[in-house]
Amino acid sequence: MCVCVCVCACGCVWCLCKAAVCTSAPCVQQLCVPGWWRSCVEMAFQQPFLNPRIPFTGCIQGGLFEGKSITLTGRVLPGAERFHVNLQCGTKGSPDVALHFNPRYSGFFDVVVCNTFQNSTWGSEERSSKMSLPRGSSFTLTFLVNRDSYSVIVNGTHFLDYLHRLSISLVNAIYVEGGVEIHSIAFQNPATACVPQPAFIQQSYGVPQTAFIQQATFVQQPVFQQPAPPPYSPPQAYVMPYKTIIQGGLYPGRTITIQGLVNQDANRFCINLRFNSGVAFHFNPRLNDNQVVRNSLLQEKWGSEERNGGMPFYRGQPFTVTIICETHCYRIMVNGTQMFTYIHRYTLLQQIDILEVEGNVSLSSVVV
Repeated sequence: MCVCVCVCACGCVWCLCKAAVCTSAPCVQQLCVPGWWRSCVEMAFQQPFLNPRIPFTGCIQGGLFEGKSITLTGRVLPGAERFHVNLQCGTKGSPDVALHFNPRYSGFFDVVVCNTFQNSTWGSEERSSKMSLPRGSSFTLTFLVNRDSYSVIVNGTHFLDYLHRLSISLVNAIYVEGGVEIHSIAFQNPATACVPQPAFIQQSYGVPQTAFIQQATFVQQPVFQQPAPPPYSPPQAYVMPYKTIIQGGLYPGRTITIQGLVNQDANRFCINLRFNSGVAFHFNPRLNDNQVVRNSLLQEKWGSEERNGGMPFYRGQPFTVTIICETHCYRIMVNGTQMFTYIHRYTLLQQIDILEVEGNVSLSSVVV
């Protein structure tokens, strides 16, 4: 069975990546009309893929549409010659590829190549000599779908735009191959209203994911194997307040990704990165004040608050927060966009080994 499935009110199962809608009479009459299907699939909250084996292929639930973003966290291998991320139209045979994002490392002239594969033919390459993904580096890579183009954001900074050559409505899968390790692949939909939607079967976590044992071959591209879906298990429950150990503590390049939903009655919530006797980083959205407060608790005293940067959180809406630890600061991305930086006030990074989430949110995924 495909991992990208939805359960209708009648109990029937249908596939998101194939757009196979339930034909049960009650569902056709009450729920599974095209407008309902489109709006709810677009707002489906897809669980991230965690630590997938490379090469990896996975479905994009609901496909692509304007405003959707896909964020990958990972590391370029020290000896990498190249890797690529494809946003493609299917998972079997030689599917069309709407966006082929391909950093190449020669040691002298590194380049990022973007292209489209259509009707078994590669188009004209677009090359960028800017290289924001050096060998051995950790990264956060975001693909944002615009009306006319994809925006590629590397470590919170706009990197390039790629004009659409294939309709985004055809794209329903992501493929990663080459000299890279991936920690997470997360999906974020734009905030729009949706009628009540059926329960979604969610991915299990904690083990390398595999999907689709099918092989596919691209012209002048290596043959890749598409992994097979793991057995379904119930999603992990996150009890609030949430607390977990950060094994090994923090270090430059380490990334923490938190996904969830702001409660309808939310006033505030906070994310804390703690060490034994204090809080190295306190991230505190206060919705009533329309501010996100950042601070540190050192020697039992709170420091000066940082409040600039706006409010990217909304009641009743999902969110993805990515905290990237760097040598001198934290970079905080919200829904694929860099929103804040916070200079380290506690610099013994390896001693920061506890993550806490408290307040008026419901968590669906925590990747440490």
